[in-house]
Amino acid sequence: MLTKNQISPQSEIHYSCYYTRSRGGEQFIPEHAFSYQISGNLTLTDANKEYTSGPGDFRLSRRNHLVKFLKQPPPGGEFKSVSVFLDQTTLRNFSIEYGYRAEKNHESDSIISLKPNPLYKSYMESLLPYEQIQQPGDKNLLSLKLREAILILLQANPELKDVLFDFSEPGKIDLEGFMNKNFHFNVQLKRFAYLTGRSLATFKRDFEKIFHLTPSRWLQHRRLQEAHYQIKEEGKAPSEVYLELGFEDLSHFSFAFKKAFGVAPSRI
Repeated sequence: MLTKNQISPQSEIHYSCYYTRSRGGEQFIPEHAFSYQISGNLTLTDANKEYTSGPGDFRLSRRNHLVKFLKQPPPGGEFKSVSVFLDQTTLRNFSIEYGYRAEKNHESDSIISLKPNPLYKSYMESLLPYEQIQQPGDKNLLSLKLREAILILLQANPELKDVLFDFSEPGKIDLEGFMNKNFHFNVQLKRFAYLTGRSLATFKRDFEKIFHLTPSRWLQHRRLQEAHYQIKEEGKAPSEVYLELGFEDLSHFSFAFKKAFGVAPSRI
């Protein structure tokens, strides 16, 4: 299952399948994921842009990014997708064995759309029998499928070596700019710290120097400001904005909103 804040596969191959209703949320992508959209539509949104995947589309989700998602089943049908997670250990071992290494910093989007390729389709179809393979003794089989995925991606897109074999951790970046773009993601402070290239202690110290508030107080204040704007100026309902802006439930959002602005969000 995908949790609210993180893709957390129980195995390297993850199947997503459900019926009837759209499902939204947000997640942190800890490992590169090679995915195939079988049916339904998936919309992913990061701090900069929106990405859409429809039936038959392939994508590579890059590690260490925050995204919001909306999964939409087709009318009367199922949402289905399959993802293969390429963990850092597997990629490092592959890099050593085959001599691959990143040669430059590859600046690209959080989600890379991959052009259709017959190898992709046949590979994803070959994964179907593996849906039930979860036993410890099957690790060798899964390892072979991961290596196959890497080889296929590199054959179709040689430039992906600069993405797949970049083992660097996030460097220290502009904290103010990052937080103003990503405040609406409901993740722990240690995740924000990691993505800005800081320890948690350094993150908190730098944050208070810039914003003159603790991270928790600033995040709530910034989210409430944005909620007020969207409700008053854009005519959105409170039920539309509270999850989008990082609040976990509507009652907590309404309480905090009224405390900040002196009026319930439903009365704006």
